[in-house]
Amino acid sequence: MTNQLPHIDLNRLPRHIAIIMDGNGRWALSHGSERSAGHEAGVDAVHTVIDTACQLGIRYLTLYTFSTENWNRPKEEVDLLLQLIVSAIERETGNLLSKNVRLTAIGDIDRLPEHSRSSLLGCIEATSHCTGLEVILALSYSSRWEITQAVCNLADRAARGLIDAADITEHTVSAALSTAAIPDPDLLIRTGGDYRISNFLLWQAAYTELYFTNQYWPDFNALSLYEAIADYQSRERRFGLTSEQIKHQR
Repeated sequence: MTNQLPHIDLNRLPRHIAIIMDGNGRWALSHGSERSAGHEAGVDAVHTVIDTACQLGIRYLTLYTFSTENWNRPKEEVDLLLQLIVSAIERETGNLLSKNVRLTAIGDIDRLPEHSRSSLLGCIEATSHCTGLEVILALSYSSRWEITQAVCNLADRAARGLIDAADITEHTVSAALSTAAIPDPDLLIRTGGDYRISNFLLWQAAYTELYFTNQYWPDFNALSLYEAIADYQSRERRFGLTSEQIKHQR
């Protein structure tokens, strides 16, 4: 595998990679299996990507694990997804600790069943001292929900005289989001062949480089991540400036 990996510049790695892990169900159907088999195979892909990110020295990895909209799926599939998430967290805690990986989460965590929430919080606590890669699980998460929560919080603080509404800036809004302590993603990857970001990190992804692949999530591996990073490194990130201005900043 190593000889097949494309060359990437280890000095220009994205600091924060976010991934929409799509295509589990379609992967299963293409293999003549039930959708549940796709979700189970997707857990293995998560393990591989976390290991690869650790080896590369990526600092932040956000995984769109379960969206607010996913609650509308058939109850049997929702129950299976949550069970898989809990099993994976419990199984992976030791591995995360051995690799100095810290686990955190964003989203409406209180909506999770008690056992799921307890397992999640237990792993977050167990890995809270780790200083390597930070893996952020977006669970029961949607960007519109997050932004709405931030607006409500700011409106409440303004109503109580804690802040002046006229002084609210982009920085104030960013600080009110659940990702306040996390830098915006440099690279957002979506598997499964769809070209949208599906209510994921809408505010934070304003200047994120987007990478879409037809690969279903269970097929995404170390080579896939290298290819996405190589593509990211081939781009010029201007943040609204011109190419000439960027050159003068170097």
